[in-house]
Amino acid sequence: MISRLKGILETKAEKYVIMDIGGIGFKVFVSAATLENLPAAGQSATLHTHLNVREDALELYGFLTQEELNFFELLITVSGVGPRVALGVLSIAPVKTLAPAIARGEVEFLTKVSGIGTKIAQKIILELKDKIIKLGFEAGEAATLEDYEVIDALIGLGYTPSQARRAVRNLPKEIKGVEKRIKEALKTLGK
Repeated sequence: MISRLKGILETKAEKYVIMDIGGIGFKVFVSAATLENLPAAGQSATLHTHLNVREDALELYGFLTQEELNFFELLITVSGVGPRVALGVLSIAPVKTLAPAIARGEVEFLTKVSGIGTKIAQKIILELKDKIIKLGFEAGEAATLEDYEVIDALIGLGYTPSQARRAVRNLPKEIKGVEKRIKEALKTLGK
């Protein structure tokens, strides 16, 4: 089992990185959030990894934190959720946002991920809700559908998912309406 890789980040592609470790290049699939937070190519990096063994391939999935890896491994225990879909889930929000959303039963939050429809989202919530609560994640304050629309709009305008989430998180709750919230978020992002 390969549980951690430490080496030089040789290549950063859209959905994976290649790490040079002792002259061997390891292709490691990563979430958008992990990719965004990794250093530039040529720099040293460490990834916590999950080795997925299939009939026809051995695939490595990498994460910056042990918490992300643990959540990924929890997600793939759900029937119908494979490693690629689990990475997609981790790409839309950090664990500290995902776990409470699942604990609150927010189906619409999960259906934003490519490959997850209403049935799979409900299945994830049903199978993981109690586990997440037992792991100590709190339900916290619910994000609104408006928040998701604002995040989508900001991403569509070229901002990264983490920039969009951060901007929405910092918006005053008094500002109502998608258009007004987008304008206010753009003001904060422009600073």
